[in-house]
Amino acid sequence: MSAPVFAGLFSGLVMGDVVTGLYIGGSLQLMVLGVGTFGGASKIDANSGAILATAFSVALGMDPKQAVAAIAVPVASLMIQLDILARFANTFFAHRIDKNVEDMDYKAIGRNFLLGALPWSLSRLVPVFLALAFGGGVVEKVVTILNGDLKWLGDGLSVAGAVLPAVGFAILLRYLPVKKHFPYLILGFTITALLTTVFSNIQLLGTSVATVVKDFQGVFNGLPMLGVALIGFAFAAISYKNSSNNTSTQSQNITKSESGTLEEGEIDDDEI
Repeated sequence: MSAPVFAGLFSGLVMGDVVTGLYIGGSLQLMVLGVGTFGGASKIDANSGAILATAFSVALGMDPKQAVAAIAVPVASLMIQLDILARFANTFFAHRIDKNVEDMDYKAIGRNFLLGALPWSLSRLVPVFLALAFGGGVVEKVVTILNGDLKWLGDGLSVAGAVLPAVGFAILLRYLPVKKHFPYLILGFTITALLTTVFSNIQLLGTSVATVVKDFQGVFNGLPMLGVALIGFAFAAISYKNSSNNTSTQSQNITKSESGTLEEGEIDDDEI
């Protein structure tokens, strides 16, 4: 639940517009799909960006796409510095724990471990509070300018905000073994596109019939994301099973080769 989509959800609940919160949180979630913090590296704080973008978008009537590009991304990028500061501050408690380990003071170890959460919390809590408390006027002026004299820039930011999820997918595909499993990628894309078209047409047909026939009670829903997720899970399970079978076969072949070497003095596989 520490993902940006949940930050957007909770922010939307607080602001009274869950749809906007989910849209902004989901956009940032897609943007950071392929981003990790391996080796203690810092990454953009998409959660704080989602919170502020949702709050200002709902409060000021700002276009969600524009809010993603103009507020969420800059805020998320600036928060990297505070993340680094929190990591440095956290070493204070780490050194205290080292001393507690030498003294075998187990209660102090647990206490300092919990206190280590303070720098992390304050590094997000303080800037978000200050931005919400004092940044409303500034953001309102920016929104007025973007929708007025600089409308061309505001429209450009809206387009950039809509493109960011695609950038996240591109980063993710860059690190996934796409070349090895490209048939699954093609099948997943094609099936999702076909089902989306079918469900959309069925919805359109149901709406049209309902406007003509007053007693029509049918309910036609769109393509659920759960359905898309299950398709992806099925492909992943098939791929995992195939990989496991290949690994098991290779292990058996190696075992047979080793036994052949011990018994007969040569490996038959070299002759194939």
